[in-house]
Amino acid sequence: MSATLNSNLAPNVYQRPAWIAAPGQREAAIVRFGYTERQARFLATVMLHGGVCVERQYCTFVGIAYGQKTHDFFEKLVNRRHATATDTGALHRGRFYHVHCKTLYRAIGEPDNRNRKPMTCAAAIERLMLLEAVLVEPELTWLGAADDKVSYFTAAASRLRSDELPHLTFGEPKVVRHFPDKLPIGVHRDGRPEVFLYLVTRSSPVDFRAFLDRHAELFRALYHWQVRVLFPRALWAERPAYERAFCEQLAMPISLSESEELAWLFRERRRLAASGGASSEPRLREAERRFRAPRFRCLYRAWRRDGDSVIWPTVSSVLADKVERGEAVLQCDRVTGSYMHLDELIGTA
Repeated sequence: MSATLNSNLAPNVYQRPAWIAAPGQREAAIVRFGYTERQARFLATVMLHGGVCVERQYCTFVGIAYGQKTHDFFEKLVNRRHATATDTGALHRGRFYHVHCKTLYRAIGEPDNRNRKPMTCAAAIERLMLLEAVLVEPELTWLGAADDKVSYFTAAASRLRSDELPHLTFGEPKVVRHFPDKLPIGVHRDGRPEVFLYLVTRSSPVDFRAFLDRHAELFRALYHWQVRVLFPRALWAERPAYERAFCEQLAMPISLSESEELAWLFRERRRLAASGGASSEPRLREAERRFRAPRFRCLYRAWRRDGDSVIWPTVSSVLADKVERGEAVLQCDRVTGSYMHLDELIGTA
């Protein structure tokens, strides 16, 4: 079941960059460790999209029924210390495998990939859900590593600078992490829209709003795209709130005068917080009333980090026009999978 705002999409206008051949090089590197080509393809996919998997997902990926070959593959992974097995429930029902060997990650050019780090059971379940969405659409090229995404989108949207791609900045000296959400992005080989996956982990769409804001510049630069929101069973009822958030963040630009008032309000909040004072100014009360919606609370958090530069794009009608023309699409899907008896863990990572 899905909810789609619009689906009349036109063909894309740019060519797929040559680097897309890189996945084959990664698989060849894994084969040298004694794995078959199809085992290597599966391992590369797992390592780039969460680092964890279940046996059923391997069977689906290679098109076989569970049996001795599957058992032998995962036994080899564990015996060689390339992965560890974790049981969270009945045997073959809650067991998952975490591929963590740094030598393997180094072989595919990702020695510092955080997917190899220890994780909670809840985080593992969330990653399994994302991997499931990747595996069911093998016709897409799925981008997982941040460098792959930067390479692809700086070519696909050539007018964008790297600092306009989704990113977060940390510490002093500043460290920039591109595509910090670590979510798969699907690229069609025939030029159809890019697919941005988002997994819902809480009832409120506050994190989803931040995700959309981080991607706004990229969304404006791309010809057309789709945001595919994945809902675990326990959170499917929250779908309307996420649909509203999508429309509010992307399809409802504000006027220039409103943006100026919003910038004043944010600066006034900062001034009052620094002075420890309060204000009874009617203008402030009116501005707080006008801009009390969740989208402006999200924008204020971004403004505290990045300043006025986050406000001016809200005036642009580019994204609203894309939504109206069907070039920007929201699709809501329900997550399914044999590990769903653990979905009460979602959002506790």
